[in-house]
Amino acid sequence: MNRRTFIRACAGSLVITRACAEAQSTAKSRRVGYLTYATPDQVAPLLREFTEGLRELGYVEGRNVSVERHYGDGTLIRLPDLAADVVRSRVDVIVTGTNPIAVAAKRATATIPIVMVGTFDPVGTGLVANLARPGGNVTGLCVDASAEQFGKNLGLLAEIVPGLSRVGVLRQAGYQGADLEVAAQKLNMELFFVDVPAIDELERAFQTMRRKQVGAVLIRGALFYVSRQQVADLALKYRLPTTHGLKEYAQAGLLLTYGANLPDLYRRAAGYVDRIFKGTKPSDLPVEQPTKFELVINLITANALGLTIPPSLLLRADEVIQ
Repeated sequence: MNRRTFIRACAGSLVITRACAEAQSTAKSRRVGYLTYATPDQVAPLLREFTEGLRELGYVEGRNVSVERHYGDGTLIRLPDLAADVVRSRVDVIVTGTNPIAVAAKRATATIPIVMVGTFDPVGTGLVANLARPGGNVTGLCVDASAEQFGKNLGLLAEIVPGLSRVGVLRQAGYQGADLEVAAQKLNMELFFVDVPAIDELERAFQTMRRKQVGAVLIRGALFYVSRQQVADLALKYRLPTTHGLKEYAQAGLLLTYGANLPDLYRRAAGYVDRIFKGTKPSDLPVEQPTKFELVINLITANALGLTIPPSLLLRADEVIQ
């Protein structure tokens, strides 16, 4: 073989090798549809955790996976249309935030796998049949472990608010309260529920709780996440010590939070996506409850409300905002 023939042969081999590699890369490329009613800025930290979790498992955006983002820009009413758009795009798996988003995705498709992140009571709200064997096409991670968790939130409020006996529950319409009632009874507390069907009803809800002379407030529901700053501002305006399960609320100005680490859940959601990519059915993937809990106290808010945080409680906190 002469030199020219050899070079041509090598060049041809390289072209074939590159074509095969590109074909293989294309064959392995996967598509994830991310659905949220929030704005890009509001969920950017969570999406970073998710994509980093994918990267750790070998999925790199732009190389062998794409994450197609669908934002509702803070409007729940857009969710059905957004969910329909995701389904039409024929993604391999849909990743959603909490309950209203997961419900919209489930209503839009019974075949595309759905990985929910940060849902409340997924069994009670009908998203899955049970935690161990979800059934259907929905699985993922929830943020509520048990009634004991809510008891912890109420107990923390009792440590800070002297003589606390009546707690208002600011609740997204549709959420049940049996688990909260169980926790409250153990602490000899009375609960007063106020349902909030839409964010523009938020101030009215705080006014109602103020009139009912509740000593503190517990927030429950996904509706409030994108408006958590407004929630915190109203809690301070009406001088009501308020708690939630996610630390992002304390960072916005709520008195304290105790619950799951949401960014950690998003990172763990990548593991569900990986297993689905590898052939596991969502119905065979148990829904995970949180294993990592954080206590965050906002000392600035405590001072503004004239409350003294016991030193022992400050020592137990994972984070103190001051």
